[in-house]
Amino acid sequence: MSTYDVVIIGGGIVGVATAMRISDRYPGFSVAIIEKEADLAQHQTGRNSGVIHAGVYYKPGSLKALFCKEGVEATIAFCRQHSIPFDQCGKMIVATKPDDLPRMTALHGRSKENGLNVEVLDAKELARREPRITGLGALFVPTTGIVDYAVIARKMGAEVVRHGGEILTGLKVEAIKEDPNGVTIEAGPRTIKARHLIVCAGIMADRLAKLSGLTLDFQLVPFRGEYYRLGPHKNDIVSHLIYPVPDPALPFLGVHLTRMIGGYVTVGPNAVLAFAREGYRFGDFSFKDVAEIFSYRGFRVFAKNNLRLGLSEMANSLSKRRYLALCRQYCPELKIDDLEPYRPGIRAQAVMSDGTIEHDFIIRSTARIVHVCNAPSPAATSSMPIARAVVDRAATQFGW
Repeated sequence: MSTYDVVIIGGGIVGVATAMRISDRYPGFSVAIIEKEADLAQHQTGRNSGVIHAGVYYKPGSLKALFCKEGVEATIAFCRQHSIPFDQCGKMIVATKPDDLPRMTALHGRSKENGLNVEVLDAKELARREPRITGLGALFVPTTGIVDYAVIARKMGAEVVRHGGEILTGLKVEAIKEDPNGVTIEAGPRTIKARHLIVCAGIMADRLAKLSGLTLDFQLVPFRGEYYRLGPHKNDIVSHLIYPVPDPALPFLGVHLTRMIGGYVTVGPNAVLAFAREGYRFGDFSFKDVAEIFSYRGFRVFAKNNLRLGLSEMANSLSKRRYLALCRQYCPELKIDDLEPYRPGIRAQAVMSDGTIEHDFIIRSTARIVHVCNAPSPAATSSMPIARAVVDRAATQFGW
């Protein structure tokens, strides 16, 4: 049996950032990361849009608003320290129809409440800065950037190892038992003992929380985000990231054009219900996951209240032309042949028992365990502030 002071379950960016924070703050601690895949950053961290979010959208005073703003600076500082490529290219949030204008005004007000410097552009100035984009106006967010978060996560993992920590891959956690002396984790063929445990398990976070004995008032529901990539002849189509004005009632930001750090441009994502927690392909199906989703009353209420949206998203998924139409609202030159295949991602979204979406991060704990239960976007941008908050909580609760 292996024994550690602290074990972190989850090799995504939040998990490795937390392990790095502990290794740096408590150099005498023995630390291990348990990851079920063969390498770090195989799921949400390695399958997102790579955006360094500024924090425009989030409710003032929320963890997302606070951590995202702090996370921009922390992410860029980490990239500079470790020579990781990034580009703080800025973002345009484009109003394409009259109904978008009051939403854009409200979003500008929220940006100011969150302490961000956001510029309002009229249609003429938008056209000057982005000649191939059409809109009635836009918000320009200069601090938004792009990066490869999988590269950051692997570098964080290397820092953990450099400080004496271990990364244990290929181990799926099957059981967690907490007692007054510590926590025992059954992972694959191994039994691992820890004084304290931190769970950062992404889409599996609620299952591991229940495995630890927590009673939850939410469940994580997988939404697949499908992307396309523009061909090389469109690599210079935009100078900034181009987003539509989002519906404030929804956690999704709409289909956008994203300059990627690799020099190409992606289009997406949409948001369709996935029929498997790690169902990246359209036909992926898990009887266990589907039964869990539809037997959960909170999801049934959510689905009933958002039936029209759900059907629309599914139709956009099935029809490339419908998907294209969303992009052509702000980039009319795009054609069906411009949309090439690209990897999809899964967003783990907490749906509360009353059918509402929990927009903010959720962190829960027991006597010896801290669970990061809900960490959707902008968790990658916010990974180091989340790690700080988790370690501060653990230090207070566990008496470190």
